[in-house]
Amino acid sequence: MLKKIGYFVIALLLLLGVVSYVYIQNNKPDYKGTVSMNTLDKAVSIYFDDYGIPHIFADNEADAYRALGYVHAQDRLWQMELIRRVAAGRLAEIFGSELVKTDKLFRGLGIDAAADRTIQGLDTNSPHFLLAKAYLDGINHFIDEGKTPIEFKLLGIDKEHYSLKDIYNVYGYMSFSFAQAHKTDPFLTDLKDFLGNQYLLDLDIDISPRTTLIRNSRGMKRMAGNIGTEVSKLMEGLPVPPFIGSNSWVVGPQRTENNKVIFANDPHIGFSQPSVWYQAHLITPEHEMYGFNLALSPFPLLGHNYDYAYGLTMLENDDIDFYAETDDQKYAIRQEIIKVKNEEDIQFEVKTGIHGPLMNDLIETIDGADKIAMDWIYTKFDNEMLQASYAISHSGSLQEFKDGVSKIVAPGLNIMYGDARGNIAWFAAAKLYERAEGVHSKFILDGANGVDDQVSYIDFEDNPHAINPSWHYVYSANNQPEEVNGKLYPGYYLPQDRAKRIVNLIESSDKLSANDVASMIIDVESSVTPELVKIILNNVSTVNLNKNEKEALKILKDWKGDYISDLSAPTIYFKFVYLFFKNTFEDEMGDELFEQFLETHLYKRQIAKQIKLNKSVWWDDVNTKEIKELKDEIITRSFHQTITALESQFGNDPDDWKWSDALSVSHKHAFDKNGMLRGFFNVGPFSTNGGIEVINNQLFKLNPTGNYNVKAGPSTRRIIDFSDVENARAILPTGQSGNVFSKHYKDQADRYLKGEFVKMMMNKDEIKASEDVLVLLPMNDSIE
Repeated sequence: MLKKIGYFVIALLLLLGVVSYVYIQNNKPDYKGTVSMNTLDKAVSIYFDDYGIPHIFADNEADAYRALGYVHAQDRLWQMELIRRVAAGRLAEIFGSELVKTDKLFRGLGIDAAADRTIQGLDTNSPHFLLAKAYLDGINHFIDEGKTPIEFKLLGIDKEHYSLKDIYNVYGYMSFSFAQAHKTDPFLTDLKDFLGNQYLLDLDIDISPRTTLIRNSRGMKRMAGNIGTEVSKLMEGLPVPPFIGSNSWVVGPQRTENNKVIFANDPHIGFSQPSVWYQAHLITPEHEMYGFNLALSPFPLLGHNYDYAYGLTMLENDDIDFYAETDDQKYAIRQEIIKVKNEEDIQFEVKTGIHGPLMNDLIETIDGADKIAMDWIYTKFDNEMLQASYAISHSGSLQEFKDGVSKIVAPGLNIMYGDARGNIAWFAAAKLYERAEGVHSKFILDGANGVDDQVSYIDFEDNPHAINPSWHYVYSANNQPEEVNGKLYPGYYLPQDRAKRIVNLIESSDKLSANDVASMIIDVESSVTPELVKIILNNVSTVNLNKNEKEALKILKDWKGDYISDLSAPTIYFKFVYLFFKNTFEDEMGDELFEQFLETHLYKRQIAKQIKLNKSVWWDDVNTKEIKELKDEIITRSFHQTITALESQFGNDPDDWKWSDALSVSHKHAFDKNGMLRGFFNVGPFSTNGGIEVINNQLFKLNPTGNYNVKAGPSTRRIIDFSDVENARAILPTGQSGNVFSKHYKDQADRYLKGEFVKMMMNKDEIKASEDVLVLLPMNDSIE
């Protein structure tokens, strides 16, 4: 009997194995074979390389873009579905009521209406329109004829065709996810109301006596409610990643080993699975481009060919302002309906005035606070991102490229350029503006005085830029651009740390090679931390130190500021920074504002500034009324608390306080919250090198636990050496495909963590040696 049961179990397991194998084979992407497509003019051959990257050979551009749409959908249809639903406010349809708040916010922002307005004005005979439609044809053909991703089946949702509006909604989401104003402006307004100007001076916030703010006379009621906190929570809960920061540098031929331009770029974006970029190489008789596309973006925002390369970082300019409105403000009112999975529809009103939508209607937690409207550059002007992305990916000269860049209004971007002729350039691409003297846009402005909303827009020629500068390199690390015409343009810029390190590494070498740049792009040494550690050590009282405290001081003293996984110093340092900030700011700010502070770029700028300050109103702990603390007392207290916390977390040996045990990274799928599916779809967790504001930027939130989960980092690393374009290199954090059954779902993850690269293949003969070839045929055609 037992033997029969054993045979039955074995047979059952074999059957399950066979069924699983057949299911996987039937649901993974097709990298070989033929597909008929009714919109094609001629056959298209797609060669997939060893990492699943399609190299598309077509006789004309329209067919190339139809093929791109098809393979992009084959690998990333689920990602496309998510990102189009975000800006349109349609997540609750598939995920249920917990996404209603998110839908409500995005419905109210006006992205959808801005897309409608833009599409109505498009030239339907223009190449960008025709190729975008061809790309959509390819996507929609896959929807009609291709395999349904498993995510659709698990959620029980139907596939729907895509349209131009979906493309524009992606641009809208990208633009909003860049924004820092919603985290910063309400926070600074409340801080000023509660504490006064004196406390803001040490935060590097310029306070002008002309700044018009409605003074709070109602105790501790927050003027803006919880805009920053609530929007941060909603963005954190999104199933698609936000855009964060980035590095890029382009080195002129005068500074390179082979006397040709070397281009480097690593945009910092929230980690997710799949990762944000989709690689594709298009080759036609008229055009060639190896590009990195966003989901539903036909034209790559990062790209190169034999002639030129381009990429981006986030400019971090200020393109969102908040206004306090009066009760007599008039609004246009529209009704919105949110469909909710397994529940009744939700109806609500959106009120839009001269300064944009009323946020009180969109964020429940500020209902009843002052009326706050959001004024956003993105929805005020025609969106030409489709034209811009087409132009920069089809440029025949630096001037044509610049003309394309000039079309970008929002989001604000640093666009980087280098070419085979030796040209290098950086452009601040955004609709920049100037306000009336004394009006400070990092606070909530007065919507009624007629002064705070006066702006004059800057001509693109006056935007910060550098073209073939005398120092022979350009760079961007989200830091403040220098003055133009005697003015600094306001923004939410990041500190100098990464920019300083990039400049130091470039200038420390007479001639850089591509390998030197490859080492730079994974560099984890801080340009400022060693100096800050010296100040900390000089201010820690050495009286009554215990053994572990003495050992920790020695570890910090010997540390050169490199965030390497097997070191203890980074663990000590970041724990100290959190407690140092907590002891410095939380007593005045309170718990909620302190947590909001840690969500802004302000805190990153403040680390070096506050440690260097000898006099600061923030040093005194208001909870100890009989004592007035000084800098050394706050530092000493924070250091003692750091060691006690690390002993509790990691044990009594400081050598065991490894950074690898404190810092981890996971690439989370939209199903991460489902415990049964998490392990199947997520990639990771992994330990990693890097940390906040080093070139290998691994972004996490400081917190009391001492466990740091990396939220964002390099979304790709790219290096193009124009002396050897066919060996240009790149890497993705996980893999090319978003299909969990694909062999390319996570086949780059290991190499990414090790700082390795994958060749971006350009040699036609090498590409055509691949055995993975998918041929797309016009209907009724056949291969001879």
